[in-house]
Amino acid sequence: MSSLVFYRKWRPQTLSEVVGQEHVTQTLRNAIHHGQIAHAYLFCGSRGTGKTSTGRILAKAVNCLNNKNGEPCNECTMCQAITDGKALDVIEIDAASNNSVDDIRSIREKINFVPNIARYKVYLIDEVHMLSDSASNALLKTLEEPPAHAIFILATTETHKILPTILSRCQRFDFRRISQEASIARLEYICQNEGITIDSRSLKIIAKSSGGSLRDAENLLEQLLSYYGSSISINQVQSMLGLTDDSRVKQLAKTIIDKNIPDGLAVINSMINDGVDLKQLTRELVQYLRDILMLRSGVNDLINLNEEDTAEIIKLSQHASLQEIIKAIKLFGQVDLSSETYYSLPLELALIECSLPDSSVSNAVSAINNESASIPTIKQKTESTALSQTEIITPPQTIEKESVPVVSESMESNTPLEQLINGWKKMIDGTSHDMRRTAAYALMKNSCVPTAINDNTITLTFESNALKDKMELLNNRKIAEKILSDFLGHPFNIQCVIEDNQNRPSQKQGYLVKAALEMGAKIIDSENK
Repeated sequence: MSSLVFYRKWRPQTLSEVVGQEHVTQTLRNAIHHGQIAHAYLFCGSRGTGKTSTGRILAKAVNCLNNKNGEPCNECTMCQAITDGKALDVIEIDAASNNSVDDIRSIREKINFVPNIARYKVYLIDEVHMLSDSASNALLKTLEEPPAHAIFILATTETHKILPTILSRCQRFDFRRISQEASIARLEYICQNEGITIDSRSLKIIAKSSGGSLRDAENLLEQLLSYYGSSISINQVQSMLGLTDDSRVKQLAKTIIDKNIPDGLAVINSMINDGVDLKQLTRELVQYLRDILMLRSGVNDLINLNEEDTAEIIKLSQHASLQEIIKAIKLFGQVDLSSETYYSLPLELALIECSLPDSSVSNAVSAINNESASIPTIKQKTESTALSQTEIITPPQTIEKESVPVVSESMESNTPLEQLINGWKKMIDGTSHDMRRTAAYALMKNSCVPTAINDNTITLTFESNALKDKMELLNNRKIAEKILSDFLGHPFNIQCVIEDNQNRPSQKQGYLVKAALEMGAKIIDSENK
C-alpha cells in the first residue's frame, strides 16, 4: 500500500483541528450542538484553506452516533465509514467533471430516497461554480424544497460565478487565507510527528511561499523531505524554492533607492547567470520595498523583522521620499515576466524607469504651466525640402541664476511628427492586448521617443545601445512598425538611433528641456544661430 501524501495524511478530522478558520468551525459546532442544522451550506475561499475537509467533518458530525458538543467522535461505525470514503449516504461530486444537467437530474431523482444507514444524506459538491447554466438551474430547483433528510455542502473558489438565487438559499461561510503563524504551528506539529529537523526560519519561508494555502505548505515540506531527508537547512529551502538570499534583494533595493542603474542591471544579470527565479525575486523585492514604505510611513507594527534588519531599512529609507518608494512598488509590482524570449527585459525596464525622473509630456506641461518665472515659447522652422523642425529659443528672462531654455505647446499640430508626438500616449494606450505582451511594446512605452519623420521612415531615439539593439531585432521592428502604421493610417518603417549626448541637456537644466526634447524639440547653439 502506498503511503499517503502529507495533506491527506494530516487532514483534520475534527472541527477543532481545522487551521485558521475558527469563525467557521465555532459556528458549525454550535449549530450542530443545538440541532440547528441548515439544509444547504456554501464554503467559499481560495485553495488549500480547508473547505472540502470542513465539509467532510460536517458530514461526520451530523451523522455521528456519539456526537459530543458538535464534534464527531471518529470512533463509531459512521465516522469511520465517512473517513474511509465508504459511506453510501455521503456523496462527493466534482462539479468540474460532472457539470451537465443530467448529473444534477440524477441527484434530483435519488434525493427523495431515505438514507441507507446514516441520519442525513449529505451531498458534497466541490467547485460548484463549474456547473453549466442548465445544471445550476436544476440544482436551484432541488435547493428550493429539499427533503428533511438531505444536506447540501457546496464548495467553491469563485463565488461570483454562482447564481445569486443559489447563494440566497445557502448559509455562506468565507474561508480566509491561512496566516503565517497558523501555518507554521501546523508545520511544526507535522515535523514533530514525522521526525523532521528544521528551524523556524525555514518554516517561515515555507509558510510565506505558500500564499496562505496550508495544502501548498504541506506539499512543499514533503518535497523537501523527499529531496534532502529528515534534516533540512535554510539554504536547502531557499534552493528548492528558487529564492535569493536576503543580501542580494537588499543590494538590488539599494540600487533602486540610489538610482544607480548600472549596478542595478549588474545585480539582475548576475542573478540570472546564477539561475535565480526572477518571478520569485520580484515578489521578494516588492515585499522588501513594502517594508521600506511601512517604516518610512512610521508604521513599524506592520512588518515582522528583527532589530538589525529594521535598522538597515530605516537607514535606507532616509534616502528616498514616499513618492519614490510608491513609484518603485507600482513599477515592480506590474512587471510581467511571462515572455520567454525577453525574460529579464521587463524587470530591467522597470529598474531604469524607476531610476529616471517622471518625464511624461502631460506632467511636464502641467509643471511648466505652473512655473511663475517665465512663459515658455516654441519657434517653428519650416523648410521646403523637409518637414518642420522645432528649436528652443531662450527668452531674455532668466530663472534665478540659471539660463534655462524654455518651452511651450505649439499653436498648431499639423505635421505628422507633431501628431505622433502629441498622440504617443493615446497610441500606447490603444494598443491591442496581444501587442502589449511583446518586448517591442515595452520598449515603445518606456524607452524611446520619436524625433523625426522623413518620407516613410520614423526615427526613434533611445538612451542606450542595449535598448536600441533590442528594438532592431526583426520581430520587434515588425511589431513597432505595425503599431505606428495602424495609428498613423499609413505604412511606415522605423530607424533607431542613440540620443546625442553632446546635445543632451545636463541635469541642472531641469525637466523643462527634457519635456521639450520629448515633444520633438532640439537644442540650438545660440552662437551658430
